[in-house]
Formats: sequence, C-alpha cells, structure tokens
Amino acid sequence: MKIAQFVCGLLLITTSVQVLAWGQNGHRIVGQIANEHLTKKTQKALLPLLAGDLLPEVGTWADEMRSDPAEFWQKHSSRWHYINVAEPDKFDAEHYHTPQSKDDVKDIYGGILRCIAALKDKNTPLAERQFYLRFLVHLVGDIHQPMHAGHAEDRGGNLVEVKFFGKPTNLHSLWDTDLLESQNLSFTEYAAFIDTQDKQLIKTYLTSTPADWLKESMALSEGLYQGAAPINNASPDLSYSYIYQQLPIAQQRLLQAGIRLAGLLNSIYDPRAKPGLTALATKP
Repeated sequence: MKIAQFVCGLLLITTSVQVLAWGQNGHRIVGQIANEHLTKKTQKALLPLLAGDLLPEVGTWADEMRSDPAEFWQKHSSRWHYINVAEPDKFDAEHYHTPQSKDDVKDIYGGILRCIAALKDKNTPLAERQFYLRFLVHLVGDIHQPMHAGHAEDRGGNLVEVKFFGKPTNLHSLWDTDLLESQNLSFTEYAAFIDTQDKQLIKTYLTSTPADWLKESMALSEGLYQGAAPINNASPDLSYSYIYQQLPIAQQRLLQAGIRLAGLLNSIYDPRAKPGLTALATKP
C-alpha cells in the first residue's frame, strides 16, 4: 500500500511540473524577497493567515492544490493562473470589474482583484482569508511570468517545443523552471543575490498596479519567442546564449514580483504604508 501511494505521489509530481509557474524555486524566491520587506505590523497581521507557514512556503500552494479532487481545483482553478489577450494594447483594466466570488474569476487579473478585495474586507471569514492570501502570493508571482500572458494558440508556450542543452522541453517550462535551475542556487541564495535596497528602484517598481504588471508581461512575452522558432523543422537547441539574453529578464521579474507583493500586503495591513517607497520595509 505504501509503495502504491509513493508511486501515485510521484506521478502527481511529475505531471504537475508541466503546469507550474516559475517552478517551486521561482515562487519561493518571490515569497522570500517579499518576506524581507514586510513591515512589522504586516508581519503580525499575517500570522493567523499563514498559520505557522512563511510566504516562501505558501507561494507554491496554489499549484500543489491542483491535485485536490474537489471540483474547484480540478475544473476551475487553472484559469486563475494565466490570461490570453489577442491584442494586449486593447486590454482595458478600467472596465474590468472585480469578481464577486472565486467562482466568478475568469483569469489571473480577476483572481488578483478578487484576492485583494477579500483580504481588505474585514467580514471575510478567516478560512477564506487564508485561501485568498495563499492564492495572492502565488498569483503575484504568476502575473510577472511573461508566458502566463502569452499566446492562446500555443497555450502560453506550452506547445512550443525546444531543447535546453539537448534535453527536450517547451518554452513555457523553460521559463518556469529550467532558466532558474541552470544557476544551481537555492531559493534563499537566489533571493539574497537579486534582492535590492535601492530606494529609487523600489519606488519605481511600487509605482505601478496589477494592470501594469500584466501589461509588462504581455509586452515581454513577445520577445521570449525569439530564438525558439524551429530550425529546418527541428526544435532549436537553446543553451548559453539564451541564458545570457533571457535570465536577466527572469531575475528582474522575480525581483519586481517580490517587491510588489510586499508593497501590496503592506498597503492592505499597515495603514502607515503609503503608495510608493513608504509601502516597503527596507534595511538601513
């Protein structure tokens, strides 16, 4: 029985890797950076919502829960993780209404708006606030991954076959996991390496909205297809030059996600945290 359980668990892990956003390390990097910039008041407010966990831990929760047999996780949760817009320039955030329940969420932008509204509402039950916090941590990471705002026809790069140092993969998985894993760093090491105390840079990142984050990803996604086109009907074999070109973009998106997640949470839970630099805790 234990062997069967182990095999089933292994199958769940190997099949779910194909749909993870940023992979486990990527989401943990975002959570770790955010954790370093929370104000003390926000940290205290998050304690009952995290229930003993830390932001890096809950960052992967929304992907892990896809194995839950409940209808929401099997039939509805996947649409929270991405958005496909045929013409990015025509995306109109001003006329995008906040979903009134989790069942009304149609895409990642609506998911983020729903999470924020639920967390701001003091009447939201604790269990629901725990749900929405965990999802929000994940979605802020997802919305900064450009392939989660990619082309509908290739499922955000999932159908674009490539090789990475000779190993078959796809463009989405390359961006989710392979680029970051090529550096052989733990999530704590990676977060420490790319985190910043540059106040002007932080202010620039925080002077934005979830709609801006989405539009950034939409614009970036177009460039990620460069170099991924078939060569003589064969999948291109990407390696060092692709890392050189694209890894800085991936690292910037992770840093932006972490900084912005901290700023967002501080703005919800700390009245003293104003938009801009003061929405973030920084080291002297």
